[in-house]
Amino acid sequence: MATRREQLLIRARAAGRACADSASVFLRDVGNGLLEVSHNSLALVGLIVVAAAAFVAGKADLRHSIESEAFDWLQARQEQRTDPAELTAAALAEPHAVIRARAVHPKDLTRQQAAVAMWLARRYKVAPEPVSRLVQEAWAVGPKVGVDPTLILAIMAIESSFNPFAQSPVGAQGLMQVMTRVHDEKYERFGGTLAAFDPVANLKVGVQVLKECIQRAGSIEAGLRYYVGAGNQASDNGYASKVLAEQGYLKNVAGGKSVPATIRTTTVVAKPAVAPAETPAEPIKPGEPDAVQLGAAAQAQIVALAH
Repeated sequence: MATRREQLLIRARAAGRACADSASVFLRDVGNGLLEVSHNSLALVGLIVVAAAAFVAGKADLRHSIESEAFDWLQARQEQRTDPAELTAAALAEPHAVIRARAVHPKDLTRQQAAVAMWLARRYKVAPEPVSRLVQEAWAVGPKVGVDPTLILAIMAIESSFNPFAQSPVGAQGLMQVMTRVHDEKYERFGGTLAAFDPVANLKVGVQVLKECIQRAGSIEAGLRYYVGAGNQASDNGYASKVLAEQGYLKNVAGGKSVPATIRTTTVVAKPAVAPAETPAEPIKPGEPDAVQLGAAAQAQIVALAH
């Protein structure tokens, strides 16, 4: 027979198991009840959301107001977490701006063209990338119209020193100092006269004017005199000689010869016949646009001859 102590242990164990079973049943019932309540609550919340969405969908003004407020709230939260400098940069960002850039890297040119571009960049203190684009365009346009690319570049150098926004007192504009109001019809193919300040468009129109001058004058030197407006005058103030001298440097550079970028163009200026009281015009300084700016007269003459 079991001792009294063993009987007490058996009874204690039985009581513990009974308590555990009761607690398990209690917890299970509570859990089931909570789950049931949760299901009902979620269903109720879902019904409320659906009803609210249906109501908002039927009210366009209310819907737009809610969307606007939500967007403003999200944007404000984003701005709070963003650095002010980044916000400024994001506001000014224009990823496609590079498409407008009239520039190419010199390494994308031929060796001959790159040599010319780098020499011009040093001589006229301009960036090599936009000058490279002009050199590339001169080599593309020149053969099409029968004009040496170095002559095109020489005219740009003398006329504007590669300033695409240059304008003379008489209205000659852009790299090649074309009289925009005289040759407005030539700019129609480029979208209008404002294209005078697009470097490539100005180059192409200037080449057309130059070609017409050479054809009517009969030679390059005489054509340059017409281009600058001195076709019917005793002197062009050394303009043609200056352009041809600059072209000579460019040809030497293109041919692989070493030409100092600081070399000064020397010209022999034929002095016009003037009255004793008059003072002959001073020669044009190397690397600067034509000081007299007679291009308007020349280009107007071309238009008159064409008609």
